[in-house]
Amino acid sequence: MSNEYDLVILGGGTGGYVAAIRAAQLGLKTAIVEKSKLGGTCLHNGCIPSKAMLKSAEVYRLAREEADEFGVKTGEVSLDFPQVQKRKNKIVDQLHAGIQSLMKKGKIDVFQGKGRILGASIFSPMPGTISVEMDNGQENEILLLKNLIIATGSKPKTLPGLDIDEQQVLTSDGALAMKALPASITIIGGGVIGIEWASMLNDFGVKVTVLDRLKQILATEDREVALTVQKALEKRGVTFALGADIKTDTLQKSTDSVTISYKIGEDVQSVSSEKLLVSVGRSPVTDDIGLQNTDIQVENGFIQTAKTYQTKDQHIYAIGDVIGGLQLAHVAEHEGLFAVDHIAGITRDSIDYELVPRCVYSFPETAAVGLTEQQAKNSGLAVKIGKFPFKANGKALVNGHSDGFVKIIVDQQSNDILGVHMVGPHVTDLISEAGLAMVLNAIPWEVSTTIHPHPTLSEAFSEAALAVEGLAIHM
Repeated sequence: MSNEYDLVILGGGTGGYVAAIRAAQLGLKTAIVEKSKLGGTCLHNGCIPSKAMLKSAEVYRLAREEADEFGVKTGEVSLDFPQVQKRKNKIVDQLHAGIQSLMKKGKIDVFQGKGRILGASIFSPMPGTISVEMDNGQENEILLLKNLIIATGSKPKTLPGLDIDEQQVLTSDGALAMKALPASITIIGGGVIGIEWASMLNDFGVKVTVLDRLKQILATEDREVALTVQKALEKRGVTFALGADIKTDTLQKSTDSVTISYKIGEDVQSVSSEKLLVSVGRSPVTDDIGLQNTDIQVENGFIQTAKTYQTKDQHIYAIGDVIGGLQLAHVAEHEGLFAVDHIAGITRDSIDYELVPRCVYSFPETAAVGLTEQQAKNSGLAVKIGKFPFKANGKALVNGHSDGFVKIIVDQQSNDILGVHMVGPHVTDLISEAGLAMVLNAIPWEVSTTIHPHPTLSEAFSEAALAVEGLAIHM
């Protein structure tokens, strides 16, 4: 039968389509089932469109507030928000076309529709079957498979009592589709997505208030980094209410405003804005994909897997947001590569999640890999710290953005690097060197003796490595 495959991948997001490409490279007959568009959330509703809008916000801020400092007289500056959206969509469309081209290059079959796992068929020796409800009105396709990878991703979470209408009360999906900017917005959630939106909308001139039940924004990051970002955003006009018990049952909507109350200690306050953005994490997409026809175990909505990404059904694997853990596109990508290699009989080391870089694309940016100072100390480790400020870095001063620092956490006994944390200009582009240093088990001395070109922002990493022993040159 033409619909027999070595591997079928349910979900064509970053993890799914990358896994398909690797499978095709290894000679496996492969198909993807995708109900929407190849590229998934990251390309169409997450990483790429939000970063495109962040770039537009940066340019607007530079032209409006900073150009004069560089000796550039811009005159009156205005924002064309429809053009912001047009540019964003153009970038997404270009990348989407590229993925479609890669599918053709790899001879990967793509089925556009809703896929459901049916289990084994009595009419085939293949261990698995998927039914695809086709979008084009054709009758369902039946795919017989030797192996299956579930890569169905995630969707925005909400809070009980908050009715998401994607008009006044938004998730990030609705925010990306806005045709016009609001005058004001309240963001519930001070995590990565919430802070990126707070930074972007502030740069666009929107009045922003951030509410979070925790007392630290970017709660998984180093405290010094999080505090630096908070102070920078506050300086630019963002209001924070942290440690807030948000009373979702007080939500009131009128024609042109949304009001919600929150409690900090014994003090009850309310905030009104034109729109409300709910940014409280993401939930796995597992509904109606046929898990009941398998032996797959699910906990809190997430599919449980072994280190090989196999589920209880040995021919079924799961990767990406749907299994929890670090819900990052580059994590899903590498989980997909690992799963395909395992299917093909290729042995490799399992992913070390402590070595995964994580980034926040706000202004200022943050980037990190490994343990925070608090995590290291909580683990009972004695640590030494190397820290170097961008204010002492020539390229940062030339660029006009010198707030922030590079911080290295080192095990006092072994001299191993435990974590690297950065906040400041272009640190999301600098963190890969730190990740490589940790993968190769480099010690600070090896980082500092690697010659870094001058003038570059990368010199700050070398100086921070020297600072571990109090030997920084420019500080």
